[in-house]
Amino acid sequence: MATEPLASFGNDPVWLIAVKSLLIFVVLVVLTLFNIWFERRVVARMQHRVGPNVHGPFGLLQSLADGVKLALKEDIIPKAADKVVFVLAPILAAIPAFVTFAVIPFGPEVNLFGERTPLQLTDMPVAVLFVMAIASIGIYGIVLGGWSSGSTYSLLGGLRSSAQMISYEVAMGLALVAVFLYAGSMSTSEIVAAQDDVWFAFVLVPSFVIYVIAMVGETNRAPFDLPEAEGELVGGFHTEYSSLKFALFFLAEYINMATVSALATTLFLGGWHAPWPISQLWEGSNEGYWPLLWFFSKMYLFIFMFIWLRGSLPRLRYDQFMAFGWKRLIPISLVWIVAVATIRAATLDDGLTRNQLLSVVGVLAVIFLVLFLVPEKKAPPAPEPMPEARPGGFPVPPMPANGAVRGAAAPLTFREEK
Repeated sequence: MATEPLASFGNDPVWLIAVKSLLIFVVLVVLTLFNIWFERRVVARMQHRVGPNVHGPFGLLQSLADGVKLALKEDIIPKAADKVVFVLAPILAAIPAFVTFAVIPFGPEVNLFGERTPLQLTDMPVAVLFVMAIASIGIYGIVLGGWSSGSTYSLLGGLRSSAQMISYEVAMGLALVAVFLYAGSMSTSEIVAAQDDVWFAFVLVPSFVIYVIAMVGETNRAPFDLPEAEGELVGGFHTEYSSLKFALFFLAEYINMATVSALATTLFLGGWHAPWPISQLWEGSNEGYWPLLWFFSKMYLFIFMFIWLRGSLPRLRYDQFMAFGWKRLIPISLVWIVAVATIRAATLDDGLTRNQLLSVVGVLAVIFLVLFLVPEKKAPPAPEPMPEARPGGFPVPPMPANGAVRGAAAPLTFREEK
């Protein structure tokens, strides 16, 4: 495995590391405020409404006004709550959301404040596994927040969220194995470098589709926002939270949405590399600070997809959602990993040309996409026997001989007393 890209890290002075960390924090906070405004405007346009347009130009300060409102709200802690865990849970959910961006590459090496440094805080040989591990810690914040609230609805929301995240993290991790096999590395900077010619979204189509589905379930976003189902759980794990504690859960959700979008950009869409026509026509498109534009443009394609799904699709039933993850996504991911490993081994041994490889990948992609559409066969339910009336109870009328009768009921007739 090549170590040249990793040699650029670990040489920055302490003050530069602090500046880069502060810049990432500020960018994520501002990005969250903008994402909330962007989501409201897009959904409003989809539903033929106006959306925020009062606070600031085009309503851009609406998210800031909501943040100030949350900060000034009364902070309530239920009597039945475990106060220490109740306070720590939103912090435990928010901090990992910021930490995951430490290994996301925003661009190549640039001149920043007189120092030559990559547009990335750090990198490591297992950077993608680091992102998955840190993101998993955020689950504890949600589960503990629901458990410590002393509310049945909050507890059920926390349990739902933990089961959902764990289930779809398995599918997400299996989808990334094919990327590791093809790139030959788990380092984010080396994976971006491996996509200099062809993006993995075109080579590893099933992995890309599975990851996109899993990342929506991982972030609890509609139509997979089952831990927050208002009709079933009032509000889910954060039902008893208010003021800044609720704002931290809200912040963690939107930063996690940006994290999985940035990871999808890094692993499947070439990271900070310019799109194909631009990179061919303009030699300096991948130099300097221009890659920041390409990176955030790709990331916002995924964020727009999140918003589009929320404004278009209804919420799934929980058992359907979990069955889809365990019975469809995970088995297909396992079969695809075996296929990629086989194709990769044949390619390394000069057994297949590039055109033959792309043909095989295309056929497998079509097969896997068709499998997504095949409905699961279910046995017809057995007819339930009619319950018998208990002694002294009200008798249950029998069903009509030819099945249920449509239309108006038969008129009632009463026996006349003589």
